[in-house]
Amino acid sequence: MSRKIFVMVGTIAVLLGAPLAASAQVKPPSTPDEPGGRWGEAKKKATEIGSQPVRDVGMSKREIPPILEKAYADPYSLKGLKTCKAIASEVTTLNGVLGPDYVVGNSYEENRAGKLAEAGGKTIINSIIPFRGLVREVTGAAPNDRRMNAAVDAGLARRGFLRGVHLKQGCKTKF
Repeated sequence: MSRKIFVMVGTIAVLLGAPLAASAQVKPPSTPDEPGGRWGEAKKKATEIGSQPVRDVGMSKREIPPILEKAYADPYSLKGLKTCKAIASEVTTLNGVLGPDYVVGNSYEENRAGKLAEAGGKTIINSIIPFRGLVREVTGAAPNDRRMNAAVDAGLARRGFLRGVHLKQGCKTKF
């Protein structure tokens, strides 16, 4: 298929998927809305779902953020992090890429209907490409996703490690 077809399919999916993804929010009830609120998150999720076929054929790749590349290279390094402020800054940067960290005692509410709508949207979009798994391997999309997942895992490990060091050193700086 041509690039134009995938762009059109992605655009249509985004337009059709926005109402579905809007109801598919998992949000901690005790935290305030981030900038953009629920519709901003719905738009982001719909765009991600709609652009999946373009990523599947290797026409678009997610770039690994430099902070995650650094974490992947050595997640337990303290090089250049001698002060509490430097450690807190690194954790804050990781939070910006990975999203908020786990908060003890925070309960989560999930919209089951929204999650079903999201799953349905993903199923429809992902069925557009026949032999999707094979296509993803051949085009390099699957290995790229595996690299991204490994970098995210390393980022999560690094954030946990740095938070532990921060606590052990008795730092009072906030993240």
